[in-house]
Amino acid sequence: MCHRPDFESRDEKKSPKFLITPAELPVWVPGKIVCASDRLGWKDVAQRTYRYEGQDVEIPPMNSFMIVQYRRGETPMNRKFDGRWTRTHCGPGDFSLLSRSAESHWNWTERVEVSHLYLSDALMSRTASDLRGRDVSEVHLDDVLCKSDPVVTHIANEVTREAMAPGLGGPLYVEALAVQLAVQLLRGYASCVCTTPVGQGALSRREVARLEEFIDAHLDRAITLDDMARLLGIGVWTFNRRLRRTLGRSAYAFVIEKRLERAKQLLRNRDLALKEIAAYCGFSDQAHMTRMFRAKLGIAPGQFRKSI
Repeated sequence: MCHRPDFESRDEKKSPKFLITPAELPVWVPGKIVCASDRLGWKDVAQRTYRYEGQDVEIPPMNSFMIVQYRRGETPMNRKFDGRWTRTHCGPGDFSLLSRSAESHWNWTERVEVSHLYLSDALMSRTASDLRGRDVSEVHLDDVLCKSDPVVTHIANEVTREAMAPGLGGPLYVEALAVQLAVQLLRGYASCVCTTPVGQGALSRREVARLEEFIDAHLDRAITLDDMARLLGIGVWTFNRRLRRTLGRSAYAFVIEKRLERAKQLLRNRDLALKEIAAYCGFSDQAHMTRMFRAKLGIAPGQFRKSI
């Protein structure tokens, strides 16, 4: 028998601070793990396949959104969510959803094999912000106990297949699948709480300072839009829109501006070759730096050096 931890009080158990992780789920729902993505280096998404006997279990709020895909076996399924019981029958091709930070009570009687997919709050919030074009503070999955959706099924199968037999570029492949899954869930099975009205919102001074610090520290290498958006914990579309509203230019133009600023400083050191300066500033080569100088300053790097 699996013994659950004791808690000091009922209120502490219900506190929003008490959120279990996917790895802790077997403490409340014991089952045989068939496969897991725990050591595969995935980001913002995880997968575990379980083989369960019939059970009656209460699950504390989780720190992730959970998709339960039924792979083998059929069973009557009862779940209490948000104070209401739903009774149905689940089998291969069906899935259930459980929102992040939500308590639930599950009861089923037959042996089943299920694949759990866990999506992080960061991923869902970023994706929701991109879809809606404004900042989203909360995402809630609908009360779905038994549903069939070929898109959800296909993505879940691909993620599970990758967990069972990892292939080349697995983390990148699964990250792309996770975004597709998040989009599908947000379009048909979720509600969102937005923090800013459409068309409003700008980066704070602290966010701009963090962004500048990050760019300065990584200027000698490639800096992607996704890198900068992740730094601030927002979606790519939202980040670029807010940066334009704050600074009046795109992220690409902002990074080029920083590269040129550093190049102008380094050009004062006449011992440095132009190709060295181009590398230190993150330009692909000397010719790239020359093109940017001419486009933005109307002068070549060598001419700029002679003028100072």
